[in-house]
Amino acid sequence: MAVGKEIRTKIGSIKNTQKITRAMEMVAASKMRKTKDRMQATRPYSKKIGRIIKHLAQANPEYKHPYLIAREIKRVGIIVVSSDRGLCGGLNSNLFRKTITHLMQWDKANIEVDVCTIGTKASGFFSNLKVNLVGQITKLGDAPHPQDIVGVIKIMLDAYEAGRIDQLYVASNEFVNTMTQRPTVEQLLPAVACELDENLSGHWDYIYEPDAKEVLDHLLTRFIESKVYQGLVENNACEQAARMVAMKSASDNAGNLICELQLIYNKARQAAITQEISEIVAGAAAV
Repeated sequence: MAVGKEIRTKIGSIKNTQKITRAMEMVAASKMRKTKDRMQATRPYSKKIGRIIKHLAQANPEYKHPYLIAREIKRVGIIVVSSDRGLCGGLNSNLFRKTITHLMQWDKANIEVDVCTIGTKASGFFSNLKVNLVGQITKLGDAPHPQDIVGVIKIMLDAYEAGRIDQLYVASNEFVNTMTQRPTVEQLLPAVACELDENLSGHWDYIYEPDAKEVLDHLLTRFIESKVYQGLVENNACEQAARMVAMKSASDNAGNLICELQLIYNKARQAAITQEISEIVAGAAAV
C-alpha cells in the first residue's frame, strides 16, 4: 500500500514539525515575560523625559537649542528598529510597509532620506532598496544595552547638527498587548511641542543650573537615546509576543493537517482492504 506509506511519512514529518513549533512557542512565551518586564521598567523614564522635552519645545528660553528649532525640510533621517530573526508573523513586514509609506511621501515632496537600521531584518530589507543607508547594527540579542546603539544615534545627531538632515524619525513596533503590536513612526527632531496647558498659558520656562546650554545639550541627547532604546526594547517584546502567537497558530494548523491526513489514510486503508476482500470473494466464486 504505497499511498498509505506515503501518507504515514507525511504525518510523521508534520508531527516532528509540530514538536518544533510547540517548543518555539514555549521559549517565546518565556522570553516575552522577560522582555515585557524590561520594557515596562524603561517606559516611565522614557515618558517623563519625553514630556519634559515637549515642554521645553513650548518654552521661551534665552538659549534656543538647535534640536528645538524647526527649519526648512530638505532631507530627513530615520532610524528603523526591527528584529534579528524571523518566524514572528507580520511584525517586520507591517513596520516596513508603514516606513515605505513615509518614504514615498517624502519622495513625492522631493525630500531626500538617510536611513539607519537596527536589526538584521531591517538591514537586509533596506539594503535591497534604493535608499541611502548610512548606518546599521545587528545581533543585539534579547537584552540590549543602551551603549550598543550609541553609534547609530551619533551618526544621525552629527548629521542633524551639521545640517545634512533637517528632521529625525524613529520607526519601531509599539507593544499594545500580547495579540496586538502597532508599527509607529515618531518624529524626534526637532522636538515637537506639547499642547499648551491652561496653567502654562503665555510665556514660561524652566530654571537651569548651571546654565541652559549645558543642561539642554545633555538632556536632549539623553532624550534621543532613551526614545530609540525604548523603541528597541518594545520591539523585542513585540517580537517574542508575535513569535509566540505565530508558533501557536503553526502548531494548531499542523494538528488540523494531521487530522486531515489521518482521515485520508484511513479511507485509503479501508479502500485497500475492501479491494482485497473483493478479490478473495471473486477468486472463491471462480473456483
